[in-house]
Amino acid sequence: MSKLGGGNGGGCAICGKPVDQAHRPFCSGRCKTIDLGRWLDGDYRLPSEDAPDEAEIIDLASRVRTED
Repeated sequence: MSKLGGGNGGGCAICGKPVDQAHRPFCSGRCKTIDLGRWLDGDYRLPSEDAPDEAEIIDLASRVRTED
């Protein structure tokens, strides 16, 4: 399954299961939380030709250090 989820128009935006109106457009609180995590991790960024700003460079450098 794609990292971006079902996206079939009728199902949960993450897993494709039927949507629960209490969690729309998701099937559950779990899928809602997964989507929030993806937003916070920057998985849904739009590509840009702009040069990264200084704060973004520092953030990326700190992530690389913590992964090593």
